[in-house]
Amino acid sequence: MGVALVGFGRFGRALGSLLTEAHVSYRALDPQADVPQAVRAGGVAELVGGADVVVVAVPVPRTREALESLRPHLTARHTVLDVGSVKVHPFADLEAVLGDDVPWVASHPLFGPLSLALAERPLRVVLCPTPRHPAAAVRASELYRRIGCEVIEQTPESHDRVMAHTHALTFFVAKGMLDAGAGMEVPFAPPSFQAISRTIETVRSDAGHLFAAIQRENPFAGEARRQLLESLESGRFAIPDLGSRSPELQETRELIDAVDHELIMLLARRATLARRAGKAKAELGHPIVDPAREAQLLADRRAWAESLQLDPEAVDELFRAILRFSRRAQRDP
Repeated sequence: MGVALVGFGRFGRALGSLLTEAHVSYRALDPQADVPQAVRAGGVAELVGGADVVVVAVPVPRTREALESLRPHLTARHTVLDVGSVKVHPFADLEAVLGDDVPWVASHPLFGPLSLALAERPLRVVLCPTPRHPAAAVRASELYRRIGCEVIEQTPESHDRVMAHTHALTFFVAKGMLDAGAGMEVPFAPPSFQAISRTIETVRSDAGHLFAAIQRENPFAGEARRQLLESLESGRFAIPDLGSRSPELQETRELIDAVDHELIMLLARRATLARRAGKAKAELGHPIVDPAREAQLLADRRAWAESLQLDPEAVDELFRAILRFSRRAQRDP
């Protein structure tokens, strides 16, 4: 399966790295980006000539323009998909430009460069198939699963409604906090702020067109924002008490289960990073075990434990087990 990437911005580059890791060949075209020579296409005809799947990775407002430039070079053997964070408008663009003649499917990868850099898993993607081209959804699913994604099918309208009350509202709140100075470095911060600070950093690092797209291009985002603001302006700030429905022990156990689940997710991320480190060591000809690095790592973790009034010996023992876990991950990529 050969892939053509139309657009090589931050997401296009991130998708290219996933394709490379999955041994899927691709070419890319973006006059405004620095595309590596090894994968750079000289023009649209060259880009799509040997491709089976054409991925349109441009800002949502430019989807129609990109499709129209591609259209003269596309045939029924191609499968075209977009990666926009909203789906109603791109779905309509795909239908209008490609129609019955060229297979297509709308998609939204629920990950980005930052989440990939942090090795967050699982990777998920939403597909919005069209009855015109059922085989296109099958081919897109095959590609996404090959690069390690879970695939969820939705209609464009249901996707955008959910995103309006999740993705768009989260970015809306984070953008407001960022503009109010909430994202500034502070010497201390409560856990409640730390939980949202990651989102603030995501908004800070993402391109402006992404924030604009999920607020302006999603037809349901305006209503979601209005509902949020009306709720805040109502002055009703009391949060219902769980009361007798959640006794202290039950509540504590539920919180422990949530923390343990988070620990497992973090271990999965650490294993992914360990495998990446193992590949880098192999390329350099270095052994998996680095005694000096491991000794410094354990010393640092003991110091961190002491600063938080935890038993440094217990933490040392825990991280020795984690190091063994990481070594296995590096040996079995």
